[in-house]
Amino acid sequence: MQKSSEIPTLVEAKRQIREGTLSSVDLLAQTRERINANERRVNTFVTQTYESALQTATDVDQKVAAGQPLGSLAGIPYTLKDIIDTAGTKTTGQSRAFASRVPEKDAEVSLRIQSAGGVLMGKAATWEFAHGGPSWDILGEPCRNPWKLTHDPAGSSSGSAAGVAAGFALMSIGSDTGGSIRGPSAYCGVTGLKPTFGRVSRRGVMSNSFSHDHVGPIAWSAADVAEVLQCISGHDPADPDSSQAPVSDYTVGLSNDLSGAVIGVPYRWFDEEVPASSAVRQAFDATLKVFEAMGAKVVSIELPHLKLFEDSKKLIAAVELFAAHADLIRTVPDDLGEVFRVRVMGGALVSGGSYMRAHRLRRELTLAVTAALDKVDVILLPTCEPAPILKPPVAEDFLSGRGYLTPFCCTGHPALAARMGFTSDGLPLSFQIAGKHFDEATVLNFAHRYEMNTEWRFYRPMFASA
Repeated sequence: MQKSSEIPTLVEAKRQIREGTLSSVDLLAQTRERINANERRVNTFVTQTYESALQTATDVDQKVAAGQPLGSLAGIPYTLKDIIDTAGTKTTGQSRAFASRVPEKDAEVSLRIQSAGGVLMGKAATWEFAHGGPSWDILGEPCRNPWKLTHDPAGSSSGSAAGVAAGFALMSIGSDTGGSIRGPSAYCGVTGLKPTFGRVSRRGVMSNSFSHDHVGPIAWSAADVAEVLQCISGHDPADPDSSQAPVSDYTVGLSNDLSGAVIGVPYRWFDEEVPASSAVRQAFDATLKVFEAMGAKVVSIELPHLKLFEDSKKLIAAVELFAAHADLIRTVPDDLGEVFRVRVMGGALVSGGSYMRAHRLRRELTLAVTAALDKVDVILLPTCEPAPILKPPVAEDFLSGRGYLTPFCCTGHPALAARMGFTSDGLPLSFQIAGKHFDEATVLNFAHRYEMNTEWRFYRPMFASA
């Protein structure tokens, strides 16, 4: 890793395009150059869309020259996880079963970014149907971590996070059912937000677990994430789970003073239930000190045991995953990767009574976390351990693992992963900020203030700085 300012943030690029000091076509060319030099090593793309990207970038520059109004993301290179439908462009779920699938309609989130002038670089790598991976028997090889190419970028929004870290895009849209935005963001040293359930439309996004699926942004900084969230948030009448809650201006309060703010920390989770490594714990303790220096107060809070969140979510998700993909299992099982097949079929064995009890438990857990957040402004905790070596998983281990990501998918609260340093061998470390339902503004405020009071945002993977 090394410090670098060669790749602009989304906020910087947006300002420069409007000022006329950077053309959209030049920004595209710089991004394309990095892709051409390094994509073969990282595998962030399932499909690239350079020709249409060049046309969009040219249109943006013509609008700038003519003094015409620009969309909020005009000229910004971005990717979409390859479970998000794009009309006329392949959306495969990175599965051989859907290798030739070309949707007729765009997902709502895709339409909103198009309308804002974003420049689509392509469809980003994922685990198969956002669930089975990392796998070597699906459509293309797994994505790799730009910080260390032998290491895991996590999943399932692998290519989204790795591409932002590598400078192949300034933003991406991923999905998060049990940590699939925050885990890759943590492993790849970027910023990823799982919004409140229902905050961002899921229409046109392949389902994993319809009661837990979230769609959200991945970018370099909290300010970048705020810009993207502003664009994609809001009610979609065609999505039955889309909320009508008002949308804040996420870009306005980023620099609000944190004096007197109260941070709740569920120490038992990472001291006793899933003990954090010394590297993670030291970095997290240092992170708390940064917030205390800004005037925030840190208090210990008690939340339900992690195992309860895991048991509820995994049982519900198993049933809903099977419901979403049963036809593929029955008709084209040989076109599916082994990990995905094993994980899907378990859902067929769950009784209706067990499924309903898991939902009742989920309701109790949601109320418990909501009650804790009534007494604090945000909850802080580590995101996960640093990235391990990339290797095939044991499919069944998915059901037994525990971590710090699942709870906020279970409860639907917004949660953001932000970098908090590096290991001694240069792998990113990350912490989470969780907030009240539909209070993404406060979560982003905390993340931005932390970034502005630390230097981690200046470091890039070595090859992305070359």
